[in-house]
Amino acid sequence: MTELTEPTDLRRLRGDRTRRAVLDHAVQEASVRGLDALSFGTLAEAVPVNKSGIAGLFGSKEKLQLAAVERAVEIYTEHVIVPARSAGRGLPRLWALVLAWTEYSRSRVFQGGCFFRTVEVEFDMRDGAVHDAVVAAQRSWESYLVHQARLALEQGELAPGTDPEQVTFEINALLNAANDRSLLLRDDAVYRRALEAARSLLGARGADLAALR
Repeated sequence: MTELTEPTDLRRLRGDRTRRAVLDHAVQEASVRGLDALSFGTLAEAVPVNKSGIAGLFGSKEKLQLAAVERAVEIYTEHVIVPARSAGRGLPRLWALVLAWTEYSRSRVFQGGCFFRTVEVEFDMRDGAVHDAVVAAQRSWESYLVHQARLALEQGELAPGTDPEQVTFEINALLNAANDRSLLLRDDAVYRRALEAARSLLGARGADLAALR
């Protein structure tokens, strides 16, 4: 039985590695040029897999795009969500998420800055599965921020009457602006400005500024 299953397991392992290699290149490419720029042919020119092999892995361009979004979520989670988990829930974690997001964008985890900033603009007026996947990823991120802001409110770390959804909206706006302006203007100082603005908006809602370093 072992002799029969090992070759299958090895093929599956090689297939998984190949698929990951293709997707790791695809998300970088899409962060710069968008998901529509992805094609089996252009990917075959950049990774050691021929066009038919890539087509066999994904089947269609839409499935490739969906897989790229899924892979981008994994990378985003690794660089933004996971590092913040060591901070206490509520205000400490909310601030840790802001810091982790800033570093994620500043360090160009994705060559084109935030992958989701690129593709959300690309698909904002479209319908379909890819649009829905991008929306789901954004809503998941925003709901996590809202949850931490709500915990901060419940724990007395933000002033009574604070609207967690408004806090999240404003923080997201600052982070996205920093990402976009850093790309357009080639100006790293925008990240410092965004952090100062986020710190001020939380302070205005009762947060202890000493805790927001």
